[in-house]
Amino acid sequence: MSANIEQDVIVSRPIVIGHRGASGEAPENTRASFKLAAEQGSHMVELDIHMSEDGKLIVCHDDTLDRTTDISGAIRSLHSDVIRGADAGSWFSPAFAGEQVPFLEEVYDLLPKHVEINVEVKDSGGALFDEVLLNYLRGDNRMDRTVVSSFDHKLLHRLKQAEPELRIGLLYAADLIHHASYAALLETEVWSLHPEHSLIGADDAMDALAAGLRIYPFTANHPADWDPLISIGVTGIITDYPARLKEHLERS
Repeated sequence: MSANIEQDVIVSRPIVIGHRGASGEAPENTRASFKLAAEQGSHMVELDIHMSEDGKLIVCHDDTLDRTTDISGAIRSLHSDVIRGADAGSWFSPAFAGEQVPFLEEVYDLLPKHVEINVEVKDSGGALFDEVLLNYLRGDNRMDRTVVSSFDHKLLHRLKQAEPELRIGLLYAADLIHHASYAALLETEVWSLHPEHSLIGADDAMDALAAGLRIYPFTANHPADWDPLISIGVTGIITDYPARLKEHLERS
């Protein structure tokens, strides 16, 4: 293995990455969920973003508010003031009633600086979105604690061309023959691979790590899922249950 691989690629045990925060125990993609994930020892949190009608970066998995709030409508068609008034907690539990849909900037302000953020982009909507996102990440050293991932690899290539310092991660659920070679097809520097957790094996991991790629499989929630990933040396594990994964790693 090459001696010049960055130190954080090869790890003694994987880092804990909270999927939409601690979404197994709090409403996904809310401040309550991110706060809990940080309190539970997550090294990184994963979140999803869309852009509102008035150009605010909104943290939400779906492109509509229908599933996770008490109002409906496509995020791109709603003003941020309307989105701000939605209840994003009651669907999960009455204990979270009144929890708001956060803006991206609020999550960065909420989390301690040592907690990194994996921003998943669903549908950029084009050049305006790219500009708004990159301008935000360029401020206050946010680029240094951010990985931007997406299933849309052309979008990632475009963002990387616009901002060479951006760390990008390839999301995919395809059963690939050679994961590291797949990353090379993008013809730009890739920071990390984010495969569906059942699709990466020992040889795949060895090749990717040797190529200097971090491996962050998603979304693994049980010891039966975690143990194979730990054994092959993945860099981090994305989970809905950060506390459970942390405890499991400490016992391993």
